[in-house]
Amino acid sequence: MVTVRDVPADIFIERLARYLKEHVPSVKPPTWALFVKTGPHKERVPDNPDWWYYRAASILRKLYLAEGPIGIETFRVIYGGLQRRGVAPPHFRKCGGSHIRKILQQLEQAGLVAKTKEGRVITPQGRALLDRIAWEIFQELVKQRPELAKYGPPSIRKLVEATR
Repeated sequence: MVTVRDVPADIFIERLARYLKEHVPSVKPPTWALFVKTGPHKERVPDNPDWWYYRAASILRKLYLAEGPIGIETFRVIYGGLQRRGVAPPHFRKCGGSHIRKILQQLEQAGLVAKTKEGRVITPQGRALLDRIAWEIFQELVKQRPELAKYGPPSIRKLVEATR
């Protein structure tokens, strides 16, 4: 079985962001999302107008890979960074929590994330969606580079052998 761990993160997040934008109506940026920085360590707003969907996809991937529930404060640390302070040394700053909270609430509405006492976890429906997208990406990668088939399940190896 191909999982999220078996495909490149950048390709996976891009594909999942596109899926969220096109097929999940509850995940959409609020009106203020075009004008807000993601944290005090950033100097400008995000360049990509679809940054909301990419952050939602990244959050879903992090929840999939996590061994337990993840809270908003942990996500703030994950997405934080160094704040430049002129001639003084840079200091680490957490990112803003409002956009993370709103994204998690939207993913909960879509049924992809569930809230627990310790934090958020991915639901079986969300896990199935991420596995399906990872499988589609892996199939495309194997078509481009057949030598990658050895990392997949036996069914994909048989498929590659049949096409040779």
